[in-house]
Amino acid sequence: MNENIQPLNPIAFHLGPIPVHWYGVIIGSGLALALFIAIREGNRRKLPQDTFADLMLWAIPIAIISARIYYVIFEWDYYSQRLADIPKIWGGGIAIHGALIGSVLTAYFFTRKRQLSFWKLADIAAPSIILGQAIGRWGNFMNQEAHGGEVTRSFLEGLHLPDFIINQMYIQGTYYHPTFLYESVWDTIGFIGLILLRRVNLRRGELFLSYVMWYSVGRFFIEGMRTDSLMIGGLRMAQLISIALILGAAIILVYRRRKGLANVRYLDERNS
Repeated sequence: MNENIQPLNPIAFHLGPIPVHWYGVIIGSGLALALFIAIREGNRRKLPQDTFADLMLWAIPIAIISARIYYVIFEWDYYSQRLADIPKIWGGGIAIHGALIGSVLTAYFFTRKRQLSFWKLADIAAPSIILGQAIGRWGNFMNQEAHGGEVTRSFLEGLHLPDFIINQMYIQGTYYHPTFLYESVWDTIGFIGLILLRRVNLRRGELFLSYVMWYSVGRFFIEGMRTDSLMIGGLRMAQLISIALILGAAIILVYRRRKGLANVRYLDERNS
């Protein structure tokens, strides 16, 4: 039975001789939906029109570059001997933490230039970011990557997964943990939670900080199951970053409250 299992075709369609991969289609779809939701909420919160559209013109390319740089840094033993491969991003090798670092820094300087509140923009964008991450993990699914360690088919069937997921987790004769799915579900729950927290009317900045903590907790545990982690010494880099983000977000949240920097609420429509 197993010998007859064929992986899903990673190519969605061709534009002439150019293959368009499902990975790109899924990532692009996630970005489009995330941007749509952010723009709608930005309009409700009285952000200047086209704020997010203008931001994305800078944030997307910078996020891709920073995601690649982050990956190359932690795989330097390989790339130091193959410098010509560093720009070849189409061959794989990007890291979500690198993309997030680049995106947040871009948003910070963008809001400074536009004289907007970084925290207001970050709060509005937080549900969109985690939704984009939830959708994007299905690109990993199509590529049969970002999976966990070996499991049995009966284990996957015990999770009541549909056959198309179970079969796609059969890679070179072995079944693997669908860690892409675990993270996608975690992120989807986070998206719903952040949408509900909008109604709670948290203090400015706390919706974004809640996203950082929620995502990082899930990533810490799921990363421990993966087989493709970027390492520093014998430690998984994503787990170290996750711990740092959880602690950092908690410290910032408490500091902003104590210093009176978070007195404005999320539903306050002022731009300041």
